[in-house]
Order: sequence, then structure tokens, then C-alpha cells
Amino acid sequence: MNAPFTPASGTRTSSPFNLSQWFAIVGLLTITAVSSACAFLLSQFLTERLLRQEGVLTTEFVQSLVLTEKTLRSYFMHEPLQSDAAELQAALKHIAVMPDVLRANIYNNSRILIWSSEKNIIGRKFGPNPQLDAALGGEIIVHRDVEEDEDRPRKEEHVELTKVDGYFIEIYVPVRDAPSGRIIGAVELYKNPKALAESLHIGQIYILVGAALSGLFLYLSLFWLSRRADAIIRAQRERLVETEILATVGEMGSAVAHGIRNPLAAIRSSAELSLEGGHEVAVESARDIIAEADRLEEWVRSLLSYTRPLSAAPEAVALQTLVAETIAHFERDLERREILGNFVVSNDLPLTKGDPLLLRQVLHSLLANAVEAIQKGGTIEIAGHTSLSLQRVELTIRDSGPGMTADQLARAFTPFYTTKPKGLGVGLALAKRIVERFGGRIAIDSAPGRGTSVCLSMPIA
Repeated sequence: MNAPFTPASGTRTSSPFNLSQWFAIVGLLTITAVSSACAFLLSQFLTERLLRQEGVLTTEFVQSLVLTEKTLRSYFMHEPLQSDAAELQAALKHIAVMPDVLRANIYNNSRILIWSSEKNIIGRKFGPNPQLDAALGGEIIVHRDVEEDEDRPRKEEHVELTKVDGYFIEIYVPVRDAPSGRIIGAVELYKNPKALAESLHIGQIYILVGAALSGLFLYLSLFWLSRRADAIIRAQRERLVETEILATVGEMGSAVAHGIRNPLAAIRSSAELSLEGGHEVAVESARDIIAEADRLEEWVRSLLSYTRPLSAAPEAVALQTLVAETIAHFERDLERREILGNFVVSNDLPLTKGDPLLLRQVLHSLLANAVEAIQKGGTIEIAGHTSLSLQRVELTIRDSGPGMTADQLARAFTPFYTTKPKGLGVGLALAKRIVERFGGRIAIDSAPGRGTSVCLSMPIA
């Protein structure tokens, strides 16, 4: 459990996530992009389908004309005409006067233009034309082209093509020989289908308007849902913060009451003994009163340190110096409890980022926990080394105490949780706040019967 979410905790200073504001931006961009893409794809699909249908109808008409007019088949096959030329011209005219046709060209399977409604290009063989090649391969090709302007080079076969409004389409129709089914030529038609263009234009308008209205409806619906969800989340967050504050206050009050009761009882007992006893008893009672008062003062200082925000700016700190000072402070306790200390912290450790006073408090709390975990006898080990690959300084404090259960280990950093009869339960929680404030990490490894190991990892300055 992390520190409570309170204005004074200093651990969560980022502004809350504004769901409505983010959805208003991201949702608008996303829905606009999706609606535009759908409108574009539907417009392309409608255009291609209608143009394809135009090509299929034209192909069926041309193929039926070739089957009906025998002179056209002979004309494609370079066979002697079985009727007069007037009949052939009438058949060719049927192709030229099809609705919306601007020009009609007929190619044989050698790619030579054998007839055209534009007389002066008959007999020519134009340059590369992939559409014609595909038609001679048996495909129906419908190619849409915009009106060409002066800055755009004209295709060779478009020479003297009448200017049209908007765009025109090229349809390449493969012509098959009825008996054998093989390709005997191709008919190229330039058409200006005004009715088709108008239908496409109206269809595209409907698609754009429909996509816009659908996107707007979807955006407004989801925005309303996001606003409602944001309001519910904010209300729940406020209730959660209020509940957490009340729970923290309750835990704090319980911990403070429990912690102060024992020292007060000892102070009262010592005062009563000093009144009834002699000089030696009064002196001993006064010492007990001073010790208990010092303990109360230390608890109050720890409590104030936990509740105030951590605003210290990081600076370069010699961790080995702080370790040496902390060990010197606990030297008498180690001797009194007959605890053997094994401290291996070299003097060449790199400087770390932090604040000397706050990091000294962290080390003091960790070593105090290790000392109190060992009643009498046992060992405490402190080892420091550098992880150059991670650019961190790591410090390990290991004791031979009774260890911690899985439940105790899971709640070790919970504020005001303690297993010590005279503890307040803010030491590890405060140590975690301080370490993480300067980009460090703290981890505990413990199990019943094999002691406790606390690993402190701090970034190199």
C-alpha cells in the first residue's frame, strides 16, 4: 500500500486525468478520420461499380452487334466482305452513335487502328497502351480520366479529342469471334456519360452527408457517455479520497494512542516511585522518564516527517559516509545486545542522488529495525556495491532476526502498520517515500526463521 492520497503527502502531484477533455480531442480526430475513410472507400466503391456496370453493358451491346452484323466480323478478320460497303458503314455507325460516345476506335489484334470516327487517325498504331493490351487479352477495361489541360501532356491516341466538361471515360471492349471464342480485336469508346456523372455526383453527396451525420451522431453519443463516465469517476474518486483520508486518520489516531499509552504509563509509574522511594530510586525513575520522553519526541518527529511533503532537491551524497555515521550512532545498542556487526562498504562507492538528512533518516530507520529484530546475540550485515550496468549504487542491510511472514512482508510498507510493541509503523513507509522521491528503489526479502534483508538501490549522481 502506498502513502495515502492527501494534499500533504507529496507523492501524487500530477493533475487527474480529464476523460471528457481527452475524448473531445481524440474522439473527434478518430471519428473524423474513420468517417472520412469510410466515405472515401464507399465513394470509390460506388464509382467503380457503376463504371464497371457501364463497361459491361457496352460490351454486351458491341458483342451483340458483331454477332448480328456479319460484315463487322469479316472486317475484324480481314476477310472479303460478303456484302457491300454501305452495310459495313451502317454497322460501324451503330457503334459511333451510341449514347454519350465522343469517339469510337476499332483495333485489330495487331493493335492497328482499322477504323475510327475520327477519320484522320485511321491506320495508325499508337505507342504503349496497357489498357488496349488488357482488352486484347480478354478483359473489359473502364478507365476514368479527367479533362486534360494545357500543362498536362495528352495521350497520343487522344489527339483532336473534343473537350468535355468534368471528365470522360475510356471503355475498351474485347471483341470475340462467335464460333471459336478467340479475341479478334477491340473497340475503344470515349464517352461523356452525363447521366452517370450526375448519378455519381449525387451518390457521393449522399455518402458524404451520411458519413458526416453518422460520425456526428456517434461523436455526440460517445461524448455524452464519456461526460457521464467522467462525472461518475470524479464522484467516486472524491468518495475514495475522503474514505482513504478518514481511514488514514483512524489508523494514525490508533497508532498514536497505542504508542503514547505505554510511555505515559511508564512515566507515571516512574513518577510514583520517585515520590515513594529514596534518592537512588528517584534518579533511576528520572532516567526512565527522560528515556520515555525521548521516545515520545522521536515518535512525534517521525510522524511529522511522514505527514509533511518531501520538497528537498536532489544533490550528490556519499552513501558510505552516511552508513558510517549511522553505525556509530547504534554502536552502544549493538554492544548492549551483543550483536555482531559485519559492515563491508568501500570508500570508493560513487556518489548517489538524494538529500543527506533524508537518506540518513532512511538508514537510521532500517538499522533500528534490524537492531530491534534481534533481542540478544545475532549478526547484522551491511554491504554496498556498484552496478555500473544499471548506473546504480546498491546497499543491503541483512539481519539474523526471526524474519517476517508472508502477510507481514506484504504489509511492510503500509503506513502505521507495525509488529513491534513500541513501534509507530511509519519508518518503512517514510523510507519508501524518501527513496522513491530521489529515483531509488527499496525491496525487502524475508521469511520466518531466516532473517530479513533490505535492499536499497539509488541512482548514481
